[in-house]
Amino acid sequence: LSRRAEPGQGWGCGPRVTPAAPADAPKVPDSRGDSDGPRRGSLCERHCAAINNVQGDLGELGCHLHRPRVPPATSTPSCCQQHSEEVCESCVVKTTLTAENAVEANKLSNNYKFGFKKWKSHVTARPWEDRSEIVKELYSDLNIVRGSGGSMLTCGNVLYLLLFGWWLSLLYVLVAAVMFITVMGAPYGELCWDLARYFLWPFGKVIQKVEVPKSHQACEAGVGESSALLGGPSPLRWRPRCWLGTGYWHHASTAVWLCLGYPVLALAHGLVCVTAWLLIVLIPVAKLSARATSRVLLLPPERVLVRHLRMTEVPLEGEVILCCYRAANPYYYKYAVDGINVFAVNLLPLVLVTLVLGYVDSPNHLTSSAVKFTLALLSIMPLSYYIGMAIASISAQSNFAVGAVVNATFGSITELTFYITALIKGSREGNRCYAEVVKSALTGTLVGCVLFVPGLCMVIGGIRHQEQRFNSRSAGISSALLFLSVGGVFAPTLFSKVYGKLVCGECHNVTQNPLGHYLCHNCHFDLMDNNGTLYYSHVQPLVYTVSILLPAAYLIGLFFTLKTHTHIYDIHISDCHMPGHHHSAVVHWSRWRALVILLLSTLCMSACADLATEHISPILTNSTISQYFIGVTVLAMVPELPEIVNGIQFALQNNLSLSIEIGNCIAVQVCMLQIPILVLFTIFYPTNFTLVFSDLHVYASMFSVVLMNYIFMDGKCDYFQGTVLVMVYFILLAVYFFAPSPSGC
Repeated sequence: LSRRAEPGQGWGCGPRVTPAAPADAPKVPDSRGDSDGPRRGSLCERHCAAINNVQGDLGELGCHLHRPRVPPATSTPSCCQQHSEEVCESCVVKTTLTAENAVEANKLSNNYKFGFKKWKSHVTARPWEDRSEIVKELYSDLNIVRGSGGSMLTCGNVLYLLLFGWWLSLLYVLVAAVMFITVMGAPYGELCWDLARYFLWPFGKVIQKVEVPKSHQACEAGVGESSALLGGPSPLRWRPRCWLGTGYWHHASTAVWLCLGYPVLALAHGLVCVTAWLLIVLIPVAKLSARATSRVLLLPPERVLVRHLRMTEVPLEGEVILCCYRAANPYYYKYAVDGINVFAVNLLPLVLVTLVLGYVDSPNHLTSSAVKFTLALLSIMPLSYYIGMAIASISAQSNFAVGAVVNATFGSITELTFYITALIKGSREGNRCYAEVVKSALTGTLVGCVLFVPGLCMVIGGIRHQEQRFNSRSAGISSALLFLSVGGVFAPTLFSKVYGKLVCGECHNVTQNPLGHYLCHNCHFDLMDNNGTLYYSHVQPLVYTVSILLPAAYLIGLFFTLKTHTHIYDIHISDCHMPGHHHSAVVHWSRWRALVILLLSTLCMSACADLATEHISPILTNSTISQYFIGVTVLAMVPELPEIVNGIQFALQNNLSLSIEIGNCIAVQVCMLQIPILVLFTIFYPTNFTLVFSDLHVYASMFSVVLMNYIFMDGKCDYFQGTVLVMVYFILLAVYFFAPSPSGC
């Protein structure tokens, strides 16, 4: 049912809307006599009432229009008075975003801009009070005593006992024996004995720092104070300084402990901390070990109290140092250090190991080429994450022009670094196989980002949401650019097949008749016939022309979506913040810090790409797998893993538009930026790279783009359509797996 406009208000989308009317409901005549014209205001209101529930950091697709804050007498006309009905219908796809601060709002807005990197993680620190209880528990210290911890017999706790508890407890017993033998270290020996029982099963126990009793009180009763929380008397500590000199005994005991006991236990706890941190789900164990090393083991033994907890008791008077209930938490995949995801933090040492092994062990005495190639390829993943984080941070804290330049310059640096180093190595060795591998990687990136990335996001997002919708108009722009780019990239290939001369390496007559059928092998179209007249006079000028037109079309697409037709995306940052949100931004990385990390990551990326191309030759020559398959899978998709993770996270939040745009954006950049840059590079540094692809690459790419456009026509999808895309992708991978290696490899 539509709402009659108030005087001076007009028919517009207001903050107060009425329930959505059926599509076939009769239209109420306009109070101004415009009974035959379309009801623009009621159309907007029906859509606003249907989809006006925007929540979360990224918001949902909806119409959340806010009335301008002007006096009622001078109220400005609404969107439906100023524009036609077609423009008002674009209000339906208005995306409202709710952000904590201006920097985060810029990052969210950049996610919807064509040509900008889509980034899910926050670039600013989120307010603590706005986080969920699950996330708060991840960042909390292990010093909180809860009323009820539940059952302590869990799989994670048993895993701790099997991996760390038994040998850590045994080590404490051995150290306690050494301390008792020294006599002067006996107080620390008693402490180690208590900690041996604690670290065998620390769950449901507490370590507290208590006040040091006066010397005469400590020597009188010999029994500590009791507690309602910890039940029973405190453990009796042998305090020999009652009968020896206080200062001498204390300093001698501490010296013995720091020389014989603490280093061994600190080393053991360090090993436990590193191992548990790398396992991620056992990060509570890493916190436990780190806190024990830095706090518990450095306290005087008479100030450390180890007790059992009871569910119905109140805490002791004193500082709680350690109180752990669970050794494992599956939600630690969300954990971040200074805005960096824990997976990227754990993979950073891998980069250092790769660089050291690659450049120090050049003769392969320690590891083989296959191991070095694998390490170099895995090192690209965290570096891609750091590059993406740096680009998102710089763009969010800068104006539009700086953000566009940074995204255009460093958006494809990961792939281009590997491609250029591979082409340089192939040119130096005179091996055409490297150029074919680069073409396979380009095709694999295109096919993977068109089929696998959106398909996987649809499947995973469809598990939580029965049907997902996305902005079909923005997806249509990317699809049109994909059609244009694929046609331009493969135009020289089609031209060479029409006018080239088919040359075969070996032919056999399968019949006895000389005019019968021949079976030929290693056939290809020769472009160098007659001293290369066809290639240099026709194909090469066409390649250069295409390499100029494709970036020009990319710039036109940027101008179209970001300047003249911004209403297609129509991003609105809501000015109503959730309770507890702060408007001041505390960024994880400042612009200068992000720039330094971006440059260092790019430098390390170049080194890892150089190592990967240096040690890929034995794999290409000795492997029984087709070089096509290696290029379209490993070399193409491993650098895109951070983008795939971002797409999955967006899909789980029912924001499939960004999941689709991630794949489309990468595919468009491959055709319109990366390939022209490689062609430009071959002008200044001659290589074996020519923009002539095999038939398999052409058919796979064109079929993928056509299928993707067919799936995305109606602006909605489910997990079945995603399954279709993923299955087609795996079918193409099977084709590449069984395909013979390209000529020259």
